[in-house]
Amino acid sequence: MKNARFPAPYRHEHPPVQNVNQIADTRLTRGQKAADRVAGTVGSWWFIITQSIILVVWGVLNLTAWVRHWDPYPFILMNLVLSLQAAYTAPVIMMSQNRQAERDRLEAHNDYQINQQAEEEVRAILEHLAAQNEVLEELHRTLNELKENKVGALPTNV
Repeated sequence: MKNARFPAPYRHEHPPVQNVNQIADTRLTRGQKAADRVAGTVGSWWFIITQSIILVVWGVLNLTAWVRHWDPYPFILMNLVLSLQAAYTAPVIMMSQNRQAERDRLEAHNDYQINQQAEEEVRAILEHLAAQNEVLEELHRTLNELKENKVGALPTNV
């Protein structure tokens, strides 16, 4: 049997996989954390329901005059308050989304690097399997030859 040639052993020389989310969280500034909290609050059912209740109470109190009319119909003051809220929350939400998009880009890049490492390792494994297949085929051929030689060497008058 000829000498089997196996590829050199694969060396894992890449850095360990890192959690991009933990890395991104450690780099957050106070403003970014605040923007995330505002976006999380404004984008919740709790906020929508609470704001809806406040607006309904505002409207009912001003229409029924149980309390002095501080904002008579058509609710100009309520419109001003909602416009101010929208004017400030929209840019804060955009800041949060921009930061999240940056985090997504980091995660995609990290996934790409991990995929490259995995592809390299799979290629090394496939090379080793191909070498093992060659050796196994050679062993089978050798065994079959030995078996045929042994069968042909047996006496026929037994």
